Amino acid sequence: MQVFGSSGTRGVANEELTPAFVLRVAKAAGTAWGADRVAIARDTRYTGRMLADAAASGLASTGTDVDRIGIVPTPGAQSYAEREGVPVIMITASHNPPQYNGIKLVGSDGIELVVSELEEIEDVLLGETFTVAPWDETGRSRTIDGVTETYVDELLSAADRETIADANLTVALDPGHGAGALTSPEFLRKLGCRVVTVNGQPDGKFPGRNPEPVPDNLENLGQLVRATDADVGIAHDGDADRAIFFDETGAYVNGDATLAALAAAELEAGDTTVSAVNVSQRLVDVVTEAGAELELTPIGSTNIITRIEELEAKGEHVPIAGEGNGGIFFPSFRLTRDGAFTAARFLELVAEQPVSEIVAPYDGYANVRHNLEYESTAERDAMLDAAANHAQSSDADLNTRDGYRLDHGDAWVLARPSGTEPLVRIYAEARDTERARELADKLYETLSDAKTDA
Repeated sequence: MQVFGSSGTRGVANEELTPAFVLRVAKAAGTAWGADRVAIARDTRYTGRMLADAAASGLASTGTDVDRIGIVPTPGAQSYAEREGVPVIMITASHNPPQYNGIKLVGSDGIELVVSELEEIEDVLLGETFTVAPWDETGRSRTIDGVTETYVDELLSAADRETIADANLTVALDPGHGAGALTSPEFLRKLGCRVVTVNGQPDGKFPGRNPEPVPDNLENLGQLVRATDADVGIAHDGDADRAIFFDETGAYVNGDATLAALAAAELEAGDTTVSAVNVSQRLVDVVTEAGAELELTPIGSTNIITRIEELEAKGEHVPIAGEGNGGIFFPSFRLTRDGAFTAARFLELVAEQPVSEIVAPYDGYANVRHNLEYESTAERDAMLDAAANHAQSSDADLNTRDGYRLDHGDAWVLARPSGTEPLVRIYAEARDTERARELADKLYETLSDAKTDA
């Protein structure tokens, strides 16, 4: 696909992702869907209203009525889609920096569009074969209130409230000024938790931290856990479809360890789980111990959703899936990444034992990650060519499903282009930090040299 990447389409707002572009995407979606009504939601980003207005105009021009549901987490918008039976255009750049914005497209079943559905919309967009309604048949817009409240009620009905409430947990929460600030504090309090927050005010300029919930951005959350003697820390990204955790000492919990712990609680013999090519050995070990199967896809929620639907169509049971970035699926609840629901499922485990003990079996792995920015396709292609040459000269097992993953037996390293930013990402994992850093640094130097020479 030329327009849609691993999780929608994104760019710097008003430079790459302009109102004119969003209008065209909305016209293409309205044309392809042919629905009477489509909802538009957004996260808290400063440019969100501007781009939502453009999307509403594009839809109306195709004769589609518009439900404006306002600021709501992406999983809350998906809840609305499923409940009302209408597709949704979600204006969000998820974890990207504040200057970015983007578009996610959700079907009337509440599930992000799979690759084939995105390709259909992209064909309309690139071919400019838009439906054009007569002037007196253009769509009307209406504002819908109460969407976040209904979403919270739905979460509460799906969570184990009794187990969590009986544990009298204190939760330190960092919604990162994003859409989760409107829902997660209330949800967690209604679960019976004492909740303290940092970066808890919705603010589209994200003054307290960048939206991506990675350790460098979450120092204040660790401090809050320690200062309030909290049982757990929870962080979201900009649209709250991810959850990252801190233990009771204020230490960051690797997202791969969280996924492994939740998978260990869910998987049984004969089950299947789905993850991406940067999968941690933690999850591989859990799957093996459970007697389950692991399916790998290219990185990104779109690819994982597509594979889950294929597996379920064949009658396979997929109780959990996801990536180590905090984006986890519980398909029996809804085929969506939901940061608040993931938090509730993790709190069910925390009610029984401390976070540090929950993730202790998944220690002993070291992860290193580097990013290399590029300013042109020539630089990107030079780096990917260098990665290919590096892989060919290595005696490691090569996987090219998404980039170049080299498995060395005791460790692995992966280089791949980001699907949402102008970056080539490098990931490495090993049993000790020195080995992981050695693999990541070596590949980083190779790609950096290639970029310089491009």
